[in-house]
Amino acid sequence: QVQLVESGGGSVQPGGSLRLSCAVSGNIPRTLCMAWFRQAPGKEREGVATIRSDGAIRYTSSVKGRFAISRDNVKNTLYLQMNSLKPEDTAMYYCAAGPRGWLWEPFDSSLYNYWGQGTQVTVSS
Repeated sequence: QVQLVESGGGSVQPGGSLRLSCAVSGNIPRTLCMAWFRQAPGKEREGVATIRSDGAIRYTSSVKGRFAISRDNVKNTLYLQMNSLKPEDTAMYYCAAGPRGWLWEPFDSSLYNYWGQGTQVTVSS
């Protein structure tokens, strides 16, 4: 199976930057689709960004222009570059992956069979 391990979270001031990484191991499907989700305490899980095996990318509207998702298929690593961070970005961030790519609903959680343990991002003064 596929295992995911996130890293790179931490505490930053508003306007700061962080880069999250997700290391992928195991039996990796050729068409693996990957995504970042986040969840703040007391709130629903929210899709942040996703990237398909063919490179297609989608972002949730609140992070457009600030976050960038990318993947290195040689290193089997997913990244999320987060710039201009805001307090409302504070959440636990989860890496997710699935064997089949999305078409119309990129943040449909049913697409993602594998989940990491999460890495905390805190943005405050």
